[in-house]
Amino acid sequence: MKTEKILVANLKCGGCEKTIKCKILEMKGVETVDVNHEEDSVTVNYGGEITRKDIIKKLHNLGYPEATDENGLILQLKSYGSCLIGRIKK
Repeated sequence: MKTEKILVANLKCGGCEKTIKCKILEMKGVETVDVNHEEDSVTVNYGGEITRKDIIKKLHNLGYPEATDENGLILQLKSYGSCLIGRIKK
């Protein structure tokens, strides 16, 4: 089992946390996900064939790039969409 703590951009609220947790948990091999919008961090426990790069790619596709990556307008807009989905899902 591996653990990665990834600092991300665009993490604003509980809606963002909910979307990220739900979508990362869908990935095969992911055991647990802890998202903290106050620290802008995502901590993932995983095993199997999944890699850190796979997790980073999924976060990027949701609009939450790694804090060291370029964060353009398109990614910021994606994050607002992901946030909204997290807020309306029960």
